[in-house]
Amino acid sequence: MAEQFPALTEAHRRFIARQHMFFTASAAPHGRVNLSPKGLDSLRILDDGVVVYLDRTGSGNETAAHLLADGRLSIMFCAFEGPPLILRLYGRGRILPRGGVDYESLLAEQFGGEEPLGSRQMVALDIEMVQTSCGYAVPHLEFVGERPALDNWAIAMGPDGLETYWAQKNMVSIDGMPTGFTSRS
Repeated sequence: MAEQFPALTEAHRRFIARQHMFFTASAAPHGRVNLSPKGLDSLRILDDGVVVYLDRTGSGNETAAHLLADGRLSIMFCAFEGPPLILRLYGRGRILPRGGVDYESLLAEQFGGEEPLGSRQMVALDIEMVQTSCGYAVPHLEFVGERPALDNWAIAMGPDGLETYWAQKNMVSIDGMPTGFTSRS
């Protein structure tokens, strides 16, 4: 049932554009595997071999630590509406630090220069393989809307509170590995 491709096709691009969320999975050579849901219209396709997402502040920064330690990253999309399908992107990930040249360029080109409060970095995936599978076991769900909780939390924290939070929660992984994260201030 699974099909593999060396890069994204136009049909893959259209499928990704219709999805409201995706999942990232990463791991270092040791320690825990991380799996995170993402949404908020944060992913952009740069070309058939590269995608990037704007990474917002979370309770940890596991993906950054894993990419620094190993580099493997998978992104998965599931059709919750319409015909069933699962699409996975496998490859090597890299962090684009907030305030860096690549980050600022992509923020302007792909996100209209809009940087939501609490944005901490971008994650780029250099795709090595695309795989589709049936998705028959994925439930049919209806999208109601985005949750405002993350934006409200970041606004309540404010820039200084976010800096403190990053220093406390985003510098090392839950397994004690460095994330490479540094704030812009």
